[in-house]
Amino acid sequence: MPTTAAHPAARLTRRWPTALAVAVVALNVATSGGQDLAGAVGGYGEVLPLLPLIYLMVHQLGESRFTWPVLGVGLVAVFGLAAQDAVDASAVLVGLAAVLLAWGAVRGTPHGRAAFGIQAAGAVLFCALALAGLAVDPGQGRYLVAAGWFLHGVWDFVHLSRAKVVSGTFAEWCGVIDVLVAVQLLFLVPSA
Repeated sequence: MPTTAAHPAARLTRRWPTALAVAVVALNVATSGGQDLAGAVGGYGEVLPLLPLIYLMVHQLGESRFTWPVLGVGLVAVFGLAAQDAVDASAVLVGLAAVLLAWGAVRGTPHGRAAFGIQAAGAVLFCALALAGLAVDPGQGRYLVAAGWFLHGVWDFVHLSRAKVVSGTFAEWCGVIDVLVAVQLLFLVPSA
């Protein structure tokens, strides 16, 4: 029986997370044209801890179907925290990650200790890169924060193909955004 290739439109429809990610980053680049290096490093550094926090939360909930709602709540929290000056968003996100790590260590995890250990290692790495990038001058911070976003993109693509902690559509979308944000930080944001 001959196999029929999927119609090109059907293939594109399956890649909606990639198309959405490219559109989000393109819109961000278009609207942040006047952003200085310190603002870009600060903004992306503040948001970076959200990425492993989503993985930790969905892992602890035990259901990948919660991925997109957890992202929505996380974005509302990040933008809400950014609108006030009392506490840094990155500090709150790192604190929440620490709570989730403690919760997993004490109560256990739905996917077992090994899977939790991998998520914990990722959370520590990405939060450390964010905090280090925010602590140094923006010229150096650019590389640390960009490394965090790029490495999280790799993290997403590994999870897309192997581990099913988060939904596949999210892993694809987030991976594309993460890599493009790293490129933006390195090549499109002017030096101070």
